[in-house]
Amino acid sequence: MPRLSNLLFRTGKSAKYLKLNFELEKWKISRIMGKLKGNLLFLSVVYLFLESSIAVDTITLAHSMNDTHTIVSAGQKFELGFFNSGNSSGRYLGIWYKNLPVRTVVWVGNREFPLINASGLLTLGDDGRLAIVDESGSIIWSSNSSRTAKNPVAQLLDTGNFVVKDAADGNDENFIWQSFDYPSDTLLPGMKLGWNKKTGLNRILTSWKSSDDPSPGEYTYSVDPRGLPQLVLRKGSTEQFRSGPWYGTQFSGVPVLQVNPVFTPIFVSNNDEVYYSYNITANIPSRFVLSQSGSVQHLSWNDRHSNWYLIFTVAEDRCDNYGLCGSYGICNINKTPNCDCLKGFEPKLSKDWDVLDWSGGCGRQDPHICQEGEGFLKFTGLKLPDASQFRVNVSMTIEDCQAECLKNCSCSAYAKFDIRGTGNGCVTWYGDLIDMREVPEYGQDLYVRMAASALDSHADTSNKRKNVTIATTISVASAMIILALIGLFVIWKKKIIRASQPENQVTISMVESQKDLELPLIEFATIQAATNNFSGANKIGEGGFGPVYKGELQSGQEVAVKRLAENSGQGLQEFKNEVILISKLQHRNLVKLLGCCIEREERMLIYEYMPNRSLDSLIFDEARRPSLDWRRRHDIIVGVARGLLYLHRDSRLRIIHRDLKASNVLLDNEMNPKISDFGMARTFHGDQTEANTKRVVGT
Repeated sequence: MPRLSNLLFRTGKSAKYLKLNFELEKWKISRIMGKLKGNLLFLSVVYLFLESSIAVDTITLAHSMNDTHTIVSAGQKFELGFFNSGNSSGRYLGIWYKNLPVRTVVWVGNREFPLINASGLLTLGDDGRLAIVDESGSIIWSSNSSRTAKNPVAQLLDTGNFVVKDAADGNDENFIWQSFDYPSDTLLPGMKLGWNKKTGLNRILTSWKSSDDPSPGEYTYSVDPRGLPQLVLRKGSTEQFRSGPWYGTQFSGVPVLQVNPVFTPIFVSNNDEVYYSYNITANIPSRFVLSQSGSVQHLSWNDRHSNWYLIFTVAEDRCDNYGLCGSYGICNINKTPNCDCLKGFEPKLSKDWDVLDWSGGCGRQDPHICQEGEGFLKFTGLKLPDASQFRVNVSMTIEDCQAECLKNCSCSAYAKFDIRGTGNGCVTWYGDLIDMREVPEYGQDLYVRMAASALDSHADTSNKRKNVTIATTISVASAMIILALIGLFVIWKKKIIRASQPENQVTISMVESQKDLELPLIEFATIQAATNNFSGANKIGEGGFGPVYKGELQSGQEVAVKRLAENSGQGLQEFKNEVILISKLQHRNLVKLLGCCIEREERMLIYEYMPNRSLDSLIFDEARRPSLDWRRRHDIIVGVARGLLYLHRDSRLRIIHRDLKASNVLLDNEMNPKISDFGMARTFHGDQTEANTKRVVGT
């Protein structure tokens, strides 16, 4: 027994010992796991911190961009990534606006070499070159730059410019490569369209082939490569439109490309570069786009309607079609036909001009130029012409320019060309002059070479015109004096007639002098402003009294304005009647008269505005008639009856309307009826039950 008890005691002690050891090991393991979890959490936080510390607007040597990722500019304005357009299966590298509901692509990298699937990768090489690599590892597109960087980084800026620069370079604008130098179909604010003369870089806009295909289309928009500072739209190699030369503040043939509230145009032409650019005056998305159809448009984003709003189209009418009227022809969009020859010229092919084919142009009536007595004829308000050859001299005065042109028999015209704003500069043209149009508001002066006979003919015509102008001026002045005398006589006659009128005749002064008139007088200028100068868009009806206009007072209250027409069958008597009667009436089923206007010859009544118009507009309108259910009809009938009961029995005056009809029952926004138009009404004495009338009234 003792041995057994000792054995049991020892066995129990061992069990407790084992249990303690187990709990200790369990506690150690939990401590280790806790530390491990803490370390993992710490590592996760460090990883997230490091990941967030890498800017989302950049691509580095160690961080490429695949098809599922994008980078976004620091201000969240633009986004760069891979996309496909419409039904196209190809994948393109592009830039688009980040926060607009409609994806609007403004730049495409691999326009000519799309990826066939979503396996593309955008990488940045040690030499600073960007490259798009397909699934086979082949480079299908790369940026080209003659410069390299020690630590290159690619960054998407808030301007929409995707740039490559040296991270160690302190100059933020010292770019090795930038997308702004290789535009697609869009010109963003700050982009340059034109030439870098030092490097030979030519920045041009090229349309998409279609709305689903970003590959280069057939239209281009660029600065004239021949050196004349103007913008040219081409279809292939054929000119479609020309802006005319820039002369300091705008292009001579494009009125919209000048300083305005939306944007400020910039044109630079010097020894280093010649380019067009623009800055926006408001912080809203804005872009120039060359469409697939060859239209150059300026668009701004409209937040209210969530779409792009067209500011203008550069080529606005057919006179903008390049060379429409041929050589020495001039286009005027306000004339029919649009084309004509310059003075001193005549159509080369008259039969073609008869069928509105002006492409043959015009020829000189007297071809004998470069002879004694020749000179230049001045034409004003023109878009300056194009020619096969021209010369620009930025320092020559206009007088020296004329002398220079006379020395060369091939010189056909000259014009002032002050591109630098110094007051000097001229351009001379050699050969036929084409693509001219009249633009009186913003055009320039052009001096065209003419033979002596043409100048003499023009001088004779000018003298005749002067004589005609003098005769016309004298005739007009005489006519105005006669009309003024007639007017004074009419005014004097009216005063005589007014002085001889009997005392019982109705006049405006009688209305104004009514002692019991309980109605405010409203100034004519107030009513004129409320109705937008009695605009036709504000006119809501017309009756025997005259037209009725909807207006809004400065307080915001909507009103209806009845204006007495000059030829109205109802006159001063009805006007006086309505003012005096309605000013004394107050009932929920009578239209409320808010005031009247009696100023000069104007007589107007200002009522509360009834949104649902008159009852007849509901009864006889098939579309609105279903809204008149039987309950509503009953309410209208009862309302009209209440109004009549008030007029006949309960008002201070016993009044018979005498012109009650559906068009004189107006409905407010809750379809409550209100009786209107008291011009024919008649008052009765308290004990009077009938009366005679001297004229037919009512409808």
